[in-house]
Amino acid sequence: MSTKTISRRGLIKAAAAGAAIVSSAATAYAQLPRKAATKGYKIKNKRIRQSIMGWTFNPMPTEELILACADIGLTGIEGIGRQFYPAARKAGLEISLVGSHGFAKGPNDPKNHKMVVEKLIDGINVAKDVGAKRVITFVGMEDPNIDRDQANANCVKAWKEVVGHAEKNGITLCLEHLNSVDDSHPMKGHPGYQGDKLDFCIEAIRKVGSTNLKLLFDVYHVQIMHGDIIRNIRKLKEYIGHYHTAGNPGRAELDDTQEINYPAVMKAILETDFDGFVAQEFIPTWDDKIAALRHAAEICDV
Repeated sequence: MSTKTISRRGLIKAAAAGAAIVSSAATAYAQLPRKAATKGYKIKNKRIRQSIMGWTFNPMPTEELILACADIGLTGIEGIGRQFYPAARKAGLEISLVGSHGFAKGPNDPKNHKMVVEKLIDGINVAKDVGAKRVITFVGMEDPNIDRDQANANCVKAWKEVVGHAEKNGITLCLEHLNSVDDSHPMKGHPGYQGDKLDFCIEAIRKVGSTNLKLLFDVYHVQIMHGDIIRNIRKLKEYIGHYHTAGNPGRAELDDTQEINYPAVMKAILETDFDGFVAQEFIPTWDDKIAALRHAAEICDV
Protein backbone atom coordinates (compact mmCIF):
# COMPACT_ATOMS: atom_id res chain seq x y z
CA MET A 1 0.00 0.00 0.00
CA SER A 2 1.48 3.34 -1.05
CA THR A 3 1.91 6.44 1.11
CA LYS A 4 -0.30 8.24 -1.38
CA THR A 5 -3.12 5.72 -0.76
CA ILE A 6 -2.83 6.06 3.02
CA SER A 7 -2.95 9.82 2.72
CA ARG A 8 -6.07 9.65 0.59
CA ARG A 9 -7.77 7.28 3.03
CA GLY A 10 -6.78 9.54 5.92
CA LEU A 11 -8.32 12.52 4.22
CA ILE A 12 -11.52 10.59 3.54
CA LYS A 13 -11.73 9.50 7.19
CA ALA A 14 -11.10 13.03 8.43
CA ALA A 15 -13.73 14.44 6.11
CA ALA A 16 -16.23 11.80 7.22
CA ALA A 17 -15.54 12.55 10.89
CA GLY A 18 -16.02 16.27 10.31
CA ALA A 19 -19.24 15.69 8.43
CA ALA A 20 -20.50 13.47 11.25
CA ILE A 21 -19.89 16.21 13.81
CA VAL A 22 -21.71 18.80 11.71
CA SER A 23 -24.52 16.36 10.98
CA SER A 24 -24.84 15.48 14.67
CA ALA A 25 -25.15 19.14 15.67
CA ALA A 26 -27.64 19.85 12.91
CA THR A 27 -29.67 16.76 13.77
CA ALA A 28 -29.77 17.69 17.45
CA TYR A 29 -31.23 21.08 16.57
CA ALA A 30 -33.62 19.69 13.95
CA GLN A 31 -34.89 17.01 16.31
CA LEU A 32 -36.02 19.50 18.93
CA PRO A 33 -39.73 18.68 18.98
CA ARG A 34 -41.71 20.77 16.55
CA LYS A 35 -45.12 20.50 18.16
CA ALA A 36 -44.20 19.92 21.78
CA ALA A 37 -41.54 20.85 24.28
CA THR A 38 -39.74 18.30 26.39
CA LYS A 39 -42.53 17.26 28.72
CA GLY A 40 -42.63 19.48 31.78
CA TYR A 41 -39.46 21.32 30.78
CA LYS A 42 -38.41 24.06 33.17
CA ILE A 43 -35.57 26.49 32.60
CA LYS A 44 -32.51 25.07 34.32
CA ASN A 45 -29.37 26.79 33.03
CA LYS A 46 -30.71 30.30 33.75
CA ARG A 47 -27.85 31.97 31.90
CA ILE A 48 -30.33 33.87 29.73
CA ARG A 49 -32.89 35.94 31.63
CA GLN A 50 -36.00 35.01 29.69
CA SER A 51 -39.15 37.10 29.51
CA ILE A 52 -42.26 37.18 27.34
CA MET A 53 -44.09 39.86 25.39
CA GLY A 54 -47.60 39.14 26.58
CA TRP A 55 -49.62 40.56 23.67
CA THR A 56 -48.49 37.71 21.41
CA PHE A 57 -50.48 35.20 23.49
CA ASN A 58 -53.79 37.07 23.27
CA PRO A 59 -56.59 36.12 23.79
CA MET A 60 -55.18 33.86 26.51
CA PRO A 61 -56.11 35.32 29.90
CA THR A 62 -53.14 37.26 31.28
CA GLU A 63 -53.40 35.62 34.69
CA GLU A 64 -53.07 32.20 33.03
CA LEU A 65 -50.04 33.34 31.06
CA ILE A 66 -48.38 34.73 34.19
CA LEU A 67 -48.76 31.40 36.00
CA ALA A 68 -47.42 29.48 33.00
CA CYS A 69 -44.37 31.76 32.79
CA ALA A 70 -43.61 31.26 36.47
CA ASP A 71 -44.00 27.49 36.12
CA ILE A 72 -41.64 27.31 33.13
CA GLY A 73 -39.05 29.45 34.90
CA LEU A 74 -39.20 32.71 32.98
CA THR A 75 -38.15 35.63 35.15
CA GLY A 76 -39.88 38.52 33.38
CA ILE A 77 -42.98 39.61 31.51
CA GLU A 78 -43.85 42.68 29.43
CA GLY A 79 -46.53 43.83 27.00
CA ILE A 80 -49.37 43.26 29.47
CA GLY A 81 -51.85 45.73 30.95
CA ARG A 82 -50.49 47.63 33.93
CA GLN A 83 -53.38 46.34 36.01
CA PHE A 84 -51.70 42.92 35.87
CA TYR A 85 -48.32 44.12 37.17
CA PRO A 86 -49.12 43.23 40.80
CA ALA A 87 -50.10 39.68 39.84
CA ALA A 88 -46.92 39.28 37.82
CA ARG A 89 -44.77 40.55 40.67
CA LYS A 90 -46.58 38.27 43.13
CA ALA A 91 -45.75 35.31 40.85
CA GLY A 92 -42.07 36.24 41.00
CA LEU A 93 -41.82 37.89 37.57
CA GLU A 94 -40.11 41.20 36.93
CA ILE A 95 -41.70 43.72 34.58
CA SER A 96 -38.96 43.51 31.99
CA LEU A 97 -40.15 46.41 29.82
CA VAL A 98 -42.75 49.13 30.41
CA GLY A 99 -44.80 50.50 27.50
CA SER A 100 -45.00 54.15 26.47
CA HIS A 101 -46.08 55.63 23.13
CA GLY A 102 -46.77 53.35 20.17
CA PHE A 103 -44.66 52.73 17.08
CA ALA A 104 -46.87 54.69 14.65
CA LYS A 105 -46.55 58.18 16.13
CA GLY A 106 -43.00 58.83 17.20
CA PRO A 107 -40.50 61.62 17.80
CA ASN A 108 -39.38 61.68 14.15
CA ASP A 109 -42.30 64.10 13.62
CA PRO A 110 -42.24 67.25 15.83
CA LYS A 111 -46.05 67.20 15.99
CA ASN A 112 -45.73 64.15 18.23
CA HIS A 113 -43.09 65.49 20.61
CA LYS A 114 -45.41 66.61 23.40
CA MET A 115 -47.22 63.28 23.42
CA VAL A 116 -44.02 61.23 23.20
CA VAL A 117 -42.31 63.12 26.00
CA GLU A 118 -45.36 62.83 28.27
CA LYS A 119 -45.76 59.10 27.56
CA LEU A 120 -42.07 58.41 28.16
CA ILE A 121 -42.02 60.34 31.43
CA ASP A 122 -45.11 58.44 32.54
CA GLY A 123 -43.46 55.14 31.55
CA ILE A 124 -40.33 56.03 33.50
CA ASN A 125 -42.40 56.86 36.58
CA VAL A 126 -44.35 53.61 36.33
CA ALA A 127 -41.14 51.63 35.84
CA LYS A 128 -39.65 53.22 38.93
CA ASP A 129 -42.76 52.37 40.96
CA VAL A 130 -42.81 48.68 39.96
CA GLY A 131 -39.07 48.09 40.09
CA ALA A 132 -38.65 47.82 36.32
CA LYS A 133 -35.49 49.03 34.60
CA ARG A 134 -36.55 49.60 30.98
CA VAL A 135 -39.12 51.60 29.01
CA ILE A 136 -39.74 51.09 25.29
CA THR A 137 -39.62 53.85 22.68
CA PHE A 138 -39.96 53.98 18.89
CA VAL A 139 -39.02 56.23 15.96
CA GLY A 140 -42.44 56.46 14.31
CA MET A 141 -43.78 56.12 10.78
CA GLU A 142 -42.07 58.02 8.02
CA ASP A 143 -43.45 61.36 6.84
CA PRO A 144 -42.47 61.99 3.19
CA ASN A 145 -42.21 65.71 3.97
CA ILE A 146 -39.49 65.15 6.59
CA ASP A 147 -36.16 63.88 5.25
CA ARG A 148 -34.12 61.22 7.02
CA ASP A 149 -31.56 63.53 8.59
CA GLN A 150 -34.20 65.88 9.94
CA ALA A 151 -36.26 62.97 11.26
CA ASN A 152 -33.19 61.66 13.07
CA ALA A 153 -32.50 65.10 14.56
CA ASN A 154 -36.14 65.34 15.68
CA CYS A 155 -35.82 62.02 17.51
CA VAL A 156 -32.64 63.12 19.22
CA LYS A 157 -34.26 66.35 20.40
CA ALA A 158 -37.23 64.54 21.96
CA TRP A 159 -35.17 61.85 23.66
CA LYS A 160 -32.78 64.44 25.08
CA GLU A 161 -35.79 66.02 26.80
CA VAL A 162 -36.50 62.86 28.77
CA VAL A 163 -33.21 60.99 29.10
CA GLY A 164 -32.21 63.05 32.13
CA HIS A 165 -35.35 61.87 33.93
CA ALA A 166 -34.48 58.31 32.94
CA GLU A 167 -30.93 58.72 34.27
CA LYS A 168 -32.15 60.15 37.57
CA ASN A 169 -34.46 57.17 38.09
CA GLY A 170 -32.11 54.44 36.86
CA ILE A 171 -34.28 53.60 33.84
CA THR A 172 -33.06 52.74 30.34
CA LEU A 173 -35.08 53.79 27.30
CA CYS A 174 -34.99 51.01 24.70
CA LEU A 175 -35.43 52.05 21.08
CA GLU A 176 -36.95 49.26 19.02
CA HIS A 177 -35.82 48.58 15.47
CA LEU A 178 -38.68 47.12 13.36
CA ASN A 179 -38.83 45.60 9.90
CA SER A 180 -40.64 47.47 7.12
CA VAL A 181 -40.80 44.49 4.73
CA ASP A 182 -43.44 42.04 5.91
CA ASP A 183 -46.90 43.37 5.01
CA SER A 184 -48.76 40.11 5.65
CA HIS A 185 -49.95 41.02 9.14
CA PRO A 186 -50.09 44.31 11.09
CA MET A 187 -47.73 42.97 13.76
CA LYS A 188 -45.35 40.91 11.62
CA GLY A 189 -43.96 43.94 9.82
CA HIS A 190 -44.43 47.69 9.71
CA PRO A 191 -44.12 49.16 6.20
CA GLY A 192 -43.23 52.84 6.49
CA TYR A 193 -41.58 52.58 9.91
CA GLN A 194 -38.61 54.97 9.80
CA GLY A 195 -36.49 53.12 12.35
CA ASP A 196 -36.12 50.09 10.09
CA LYS A 197 -32.35 50.45 9.66
CA LEU A 198 -29.92 49.78 12.46
CA ASP A 199 -27.70 52.68 11.40
CA PHE A 200 -30.59 55.15 11.79
CA CYS A 201 -31.26 53.92 15.32
CA ILE A 202 -27.61 53.77 16.37
CA GLU A 203 -26.94 57.22 14.92
CA ALA A 204 -29.68 58.70 17.10
CA ILE A 205 -28.53 56.79 20.19
CA ARG A 206 -24.99 58.07 19.75
CA LYS A 207 -26.18 61.66 19.32
CA VAL A 208 -28.23 61.53 22.51
CA GLY A 209 -25.04 60.42 24.20
CA SER A 210 -26.46 58.65 27.25
CA THR A 211 -26.11 55.06 28.37
CA ASN A 212 -29.76 55.33 29.41
CA LEU A 213 -30.87 55.19 25.77
CA LYS A 214 -30.12 51.84 24.14
CA LEU A 215 -31.24 49.63 21.26
CA LEU A 216 -33.97 47.05 21.52
CA PHE A 217 -32.48 44.37 19.27
CA ASP A 218 -35.37 42.32 17.94
CA VAL A 219 -33.73 39.27 16.36
CA TYR A 220 -36.71 38.64 14.08
CA HIS A 221 -36.81 42.20 12.72
CA VAL A 222 -33.02 42.44 12.34
CA GLN A 223 -32.95 39.15 10.45
CA ILE A 224 -35.44 40.48 7.93
CA MET A 225 -33.79 43.87 7.44
CA HIS A 226 -30.11 43.00 7.78
CA GLY A 227 -29.40 39.33 8.51
CA ASP A 228 -25.93 38.69 9.94
CA ILE A 229 -27.45 38.44 13.41
CA ILE A 230 -24.41 37.32 15.39
CA ARG A 231 -22.04 39.79 13.74
CA ASN A 232 -24.48 42.63 14.51
CA ILE A 233 -24.84 41.49 18.12
CA ARG A 234 -21.07 41.58 18.54
CA LYS A 235 -20.66 44.87 16.72
CA LEU A 236 -23.43 46.68 18.58
CA LYS A 237 -23.11 45.07 22.01
CA GLU A 238 -22.39 48.33 23.85
CA TYR A 239 -25.65 49.83 22.53
CA ILE A 240 -28.02 46.90 23.15
CA GLY A 241 -30.32 47.09 26.16
CA HIS A 242 -32.97 44.44 25.42
CA TYR A 243 -33.73 41.57 23.03
CA HIS A 244 -36.86 40.12 21.43
CA THR A 245 -37.21 36.77 19.63
CA ALA A 246 -39.46 35.17 17.01
CA GLY A 247 -39.06 32.68 14.21
CA ASN A 248 -38.55 33.93 10.67
CA PRO A 249 -40.37 33.83 8.35
CA GLY A 250 -43.77 34.19 9.96
CA ARG A 251 -43.00 35.46 13.46
CA ALA A 252 -44.06 32.09 14.84
CA GLU A 253 -42.37 29.51 17.09
CA LEU A 254 -38.61 29.05 17.31
CA ASP A 255 -38.96 25.62 15.73
CA ASP A 256 -37.55 23.73 12.75
CA THR A 257 -39.77 25.55 10.24
CA GLN A 258 -37.82 28.82 10.53
CA GLU A 259 -34.30 29.91 9.63
CA ILE A 260 -32.74 31.43 12.75
CA ASN A 261 -30.40 29.24 14.81
CA TYR A 262 -31.51 30.49 18.21
CA PRO A 263 -29.13 28.43 20.37
CA ALA A 264 -26.19 29.99 18.52
CA VAL A 265 -27.74 33.45 18.86
CA MET A 266 -28.20 32.98 22.62
CA LYS A 267 -24.59 31.89 23.01
CA ALA A 268 -23.46 34.98 21.10
CA ILE A 269 -25.52 37.15 23.44
CA LEU A 270 -23.89 35.51 26.46
CA GLU A 271 -20.44 36.12 25.00
CA THR A 272 -21.12 39.88 25.14
CA ASP A 273 -21.74 39.69 28.93
CA PHE A 274 -25.28 40.95 28.40
CA ASP A 275 -27.25 40.70 31.65
CA GLY A 276 -30.63 42.07 30.58
CA PHE A 277 -33.73 40.28 29.32
CA VAL A 278 -34.42 38.25 26.20
CA ALA A 279 -38.19 38.38 25.68
CA GLN A 280 -40.05 35.78 23.62
CA GLU A 281 -42.21 37.69 21.12
CA PHE A 282 -43.35 35.00 18.72
CA ILE A 283 -47.01 34.61 17.78
CA PRO A 284 -47.87 30.99 18.65
CA THR A 285 -49.46 28.80 16.01
CA TRP A 286 -49.40 25.47 17.84
CA ASP A 287 -52.65 24.21 19.33
CA ASP A 288 -50.96 24.08 22.74
CA LYS A 289 -49.67 27.63 23.22
CA ILE A 290 -48.06 26.89 26.57
CA ALA A 291 -46.14 24.01 24.98
CA ALA A 292 -44.94 26.50 22.35
CA LEU A 293 -43.68 28.82 25.09
CA ARG A 294 -42.06 25.93 26.96
CA HIS A 295 -40.37 24.87 23.72
CA ALA A 296 -39.02 28.40 23.10
CA ALA A 297 -37.73 28.59 26.67
CA GLU A 298 -35.93 25.27 26.16
CA ILE A 299 -34.39 26.42 22.87
CA CYS A 300 -33.00 29.55 24.51
CA ASP A 301 -31.88 27.91 27.75
CA VAL A 302 -28.29 27.42 26.57
